[in-house]
Amino acid sequence: MNNENIGGNLDALAEHPLTEISPQELETQSYSLCKELIEKAKLQKGQILVVGCSSSEVIGERIGSCSSLEAAECLFQGIYRACSEAGVFLAAQCCEHLNRALVVERAALPFPEPVNVVPKPKAGGSFSTKAYENFRDPILVERIQADAGLDIGDTFIGMHLKSVAVPLRLSQKELLHAHVTAARVRPKFIGGIRASYDERLL
Repeated sequence: MNNENIGGNLDALAEHPLTEISPQELETQSYSLCKELIEKAKLQKGQILVVGCSSSEVIGERIGSCSSLEAAECLFQGIYRACSEAGVFLAAQCCEHLNRALVVERAALPFPEPVNVVPKPKAGGSFSTKAYENFRDPILVERIQADAGLDIGDTFIGMHLKSVAVPLRLSQKELLHAHVTAARVRPKFIGGIRASYDERLL
């Protein structure tokens, strides 16, 4: 069996339609969620937001079991729009099969060290697949240090956040069926009891 046929069969497994929500509403909800995070995290132009997203969890299935390209397209478009409006780079975390590598715009990193892999719904995930298809100049890297993170469906994004991660409470704790968590980062405190600190960086 050739690789092309294998890829085609895997892609066919990702055709799980949305039945409980319209595509437009899912895109709107993901946009609002990301916009709120960007505002609360006080992200600046040029900073990086890492997003881990399980389309399986969004549609009510176990993570990694029911990847949905339709759901991922809606989620990606909403999140990407919010990031683009703020001038923030989106980093899409792939699934465990690709060791949680990330799809990023080449321009997001000054001296990137790309790895050679193309994400697919069953080896990377539908969300990262959509990022790869829609970014202007996508590359995959094994690690980054992002300025904030959004986790949709308990995908675990902490390995790609700068120190020190600070949980963010968002008004929306679920996106359809998926549990949602978020984080910003702050610089480490150093110097001990005699040191003074910049409150703007807290």
